[in-house]
Amino acid sequence: MVAHGKSTGFQSLNRGYNSVFRPGKLSLGVVVPLGNYERSPVPTMVGQLERIQLAESLGFSALWLRDVPFNVPSFGDAGQVCDPFVYLGFLAAQTSRIALGVSSIVLPLRHPAHVAKAAASVDVLSGGRLILGVASGDRPDEYPALNQDYQNRGERFRESFDYIREMAKPSPAFRNAYGRSNGEIDMLPKPEAGKLPLLITGSSQQDVDWIARRGDGWMIYPRNAPAQSQIIGDWRARIRDAGRPDQPVMQPLHIDLTDDPDTPPQPIHLGFRLGSKRLMDHLKLLEEIGVNHVALNLRFNTGDIENTLTQLADTILPHFNNQNTRDS
Repeated sequence: MVAHGKSTGFQSLNRGYNSVFRPGKLSLGVVVPLGNYERSPVPTMVGQLERIQLAESLGFSALWLRDVPFNVPSFGDAGQVCDPFVYLGFLAAQTSRIALGVSSIVLPLRHPAHVAKAAASVDVLSGGRLILGVASGDRPDEYPALNQDYQNRGERFRESFDYIREMAKPSPAFRNAYGRSNGEIDMLPKPEAGKLPLLITGSSQQDVDWIARRGDGWMIYPRNAPAQSQIIGDWRARIRDAGRPDQPVMQPLHIDLTDDPDTPPQPIHLGFRLGSKRLMDHLKLLEEIGVNHVALNLRFNTGDIENTLTQLADTILPHFNNQNTRDS
């Protein structure tokens, strides 16, 4: 496999971004909720804090929450149920090291002033651990409930993105579709690093050049390795052409980890049922083609969640994450 998608150097942003994304390396995080809810779109959320704290103590590099404003039956997944920013504030106080990621806030469904204020607040309260994924949204049913047009979400995504960037500046002066300021007012707090790490999800109704020019990283969906390698390589070439620092790339992966480490991969939704040795092989391949972070999703995992997390920490994490030793 040609590793032309490998990164050469990332910008330094906040504590979470810097710890999760390393040039030429892959790290592992987990998607919240941590549990199997294959038979229902709504998880119980029982014992989540304990599992999240276990994931941190085992050395996983990041937690990933999703923005699911409404439980849409056709979508089939209510995520962590709670509002992501409220939940992030709670987790900021209940954890100390693990990065707090969102994949991703649906920008056209929220006013960007509220996103900028809430995100900067989480970043400050967590000591710079927020990584903010942003998206244009993929559930048309939600838009009428908020009196929004699904068809123009790409344009509103760009306007919202720019608004959030402006809010990180001192007394910003700007004008766009979401509002205007003459520079005489300000928004507080400011992000820890002077700006929020904004990772763009999928295309978000934008072309690849816009994503390469504007984002601090790219969240892409799982694909076969040759296709993923080509997409990453092309994107990183566009970043270089734009004269920007290299950017990290991450993807999710659903897994059902078996007791037998040699169980060959069997496809499930957006991932595999497989043993730890085969998972290791797959993750090494993703690292080789330039993926910098994988968010493991245990929604379809049939084994005990605590045991699975421990098994991953024993067999997989030491080969990838910086923090690969458990708390004493």
